[in-house]
Amino acid sequence: MPSIRLLSPRLANQIAAGEVVERPASVVKELVENALDAGADRVEVEVEQGGVKLIRVRDDGCGIAESDLPLALSRHATSKIASLDDLESVVSLGFRGEALASISSVSRLALTSRTVEHEAASRVEVEGRDMDARISPAAHPVGTTVEVRDLFFNTPARRKFLRTEKTEFNHVEECVRRQALSRFDAGFTLRHNQRVVHNLRPADSVLDKERRIAALCGQKFIDSAVVIDAEATGLRLWGWVALPTFSRSQADLQYFFVNGRVIRDRLVAHAVRQAYRDVLYNNRHPAFVLYLEVDPATVDVNVHPTKHEVRFRDGRLVHDFIFRTLHKALADVRPDDHFRGAVAQSFGRETAGQGEAASAGSGYGSQQPWTGQPAVPSVGEHAPASGFGGQSAPQQEWRASDQMAFYKSLGGGGVSGPQESVSFGGTAVAPLDQPGSLDSNEEPPLGYAIAQLHGIYILAQSSAGMIVVDMHAAHERITYERMKRALAEQDLKSQPLLVPLSIAVSQKEAALAETHGDNLQQLGLQIERIGPETLAIRQVPALLRGADTEQLVRDVLSDLIEHGQSDRVEAVTHELLGTMACHGSVRANRQLTVPEMNSLLRDMEATERSGQCNHGRPTWTLVTLGELDKLFLRGR
Repeated sequence: MPSIRLLSPRLANQIAAGEVVERPASVVKELVENALDAGADRVEVEVEQGGVKLIRVRDDGCGIAESDLPLALSRHATSKIASLDDLESVVSLGFRGEALASISSVSRLALTSRTVEHEAASRVEVEGRDMDARISPAAHPVGTTVEVRDLFFNTPARRKFLRTEKTEFNHVEECVRRQALSRFDAGFTLRHNQRVVHNLRPADSVLDKERRIAALCGQKFIDSAVVIDAEATGLRLWGWVALPTFSRSQADLQYFFVNGRVIRDRLVAHAVRQAYRDVLYNNRHPAFVLYLEVDPATVDVNVHPTKHEVRFRDGRLVHDFIFRTLHKALADVRPDDHFRGAVAQSFGRETAGQGEAASAGSGYGSQQPWTGQPAVPSVGEHAPASGFGGQSAPQQEWRASDQMAFYKSLGGGGVSGPQESVSFGGTAVAPLDQPGSLDSNEEPPLGYAIAQLHGIYILAQSSAGMIVVDMHAAHERITYERMKRALAEQDLKSQPLLVPLSIAVSQKEAALAETHGDNLQQLGLQIERIGPETLAIRQVPALLRGADTEQLVRDVLSDLIEHGQSDRVEAVTHELLGTMACHGSVRANRQLTVPEMNSLLRDMEATERSGQCNHGRPTWTLVTLGELDKLFLRGR
């Protein structure tokens, strides 16, 4: 065994660079974070050949004094923390004090800076070969410019792992995108090979912020986004979440910031995924730009070399807050919220001559943020029904008895009319709340039904245009939400197993089941530890008596280990309710009368998440008047 010896500063820095500097984008991240920590209002990033040849980051921050320049390139040298107390409540993006030293060890680095107290600037240069800093006078405005040339020139093995110029620049652009989304008060410019890619001005107003998000994430995202702003127990969550209809095949449009720091956290990802569980189609991923503000003392950012992960002091509180906020916000979205975005998009692309029609709605950018108070659904008791073939029928009163007849005609699945109780699991529960009345002169969001197409779709018309509704998908969501409501209003019943099921688990899982016995009992599971690595399942939820009990318990224990809680029983129960709702909903080729179709539309307007069925498929779509005019070249 060789004798123990100290590593040379150069080798130590190169080892540290292996953790901090993975590719050119890593350099850009560290330099931009330093610029923002310096109070910059403007950050300019210029790269050549994907960042391998040159990375130049210029800012107008406070600058670095000449005497501090050599120290700035030393390891573990920083102005951002001075004691352990500072580390326990970090408010800056950087704090380790090793980024510049690591970067300079694998590149040719030059740093030019000037403070407001000095009339002249200074420049320090260092190369990876000898790490000796050379200082000289220079001309530079207040602020700092860092130039990184020939990245990995002295570590050829690392350079071989770099990808193509396009791939590396895509990573650089993604890094700048994240930083631009984290700080709306700063302007950002990105150039690649002397070509301007992004030129973002500081965004102070909500409209300017949404313009920046549209430029970085796409106009379709902001047009389909719901604004969120909620506070509770010292936490604040605000930002934009896309409607379930705007989903992605990959999780490539998910940005989450904690106190301005972009993070990737499993706890946060689980909370968001749980909030979208009922409304996403198959393996689609939600899109969001969210900002969580917490007390810096309650979050530990010193858990990962690249600072991409954090640890919350009370992770369960944060998880529940994020889940409940998003879950409520998505549930409160109603058809009229969809209409505002769709109508504004359609008429915004058409000529301004359609002014009267364009005023029918406004985009999501102008809507008020969701603050935890659900909007009152617009539902009418009196609705003029239209006859088939486009001929209007006289206005008629839509009575509760008509709704009763409609629901009885649909039948099955434990679904009932508004005036009768829901029968669920053999127990009658209270009827659902009734929607409030609407002024007879006010048009409901989904308009009025005029016909049925192929026994599958309901055609309705409103002042916005034509609405097409998938009647099975829509009624499936209505039925599903009512069954969930009925289940929530009564206790989850357990059913004893005739022969207890014995399963083998690890000692950790067995101890966990023993510790959380009361919590598992609330889920309808009675589990007893009968050995060091053996559990006996004695009771299961009555609704899930036909499910794979052993796998269910293992999944619950896995969730408890991973997240400290489990919604597995609820998920499986809701999956069963979804199946029951699907079989109990109106089927294709079922001929509905116009009053029956109008009743279905009114129920959609009052039902949570009515924009998607239980499987995540959309339940309705709007073809605006502007889009119809475009089809027939009207107004040209």
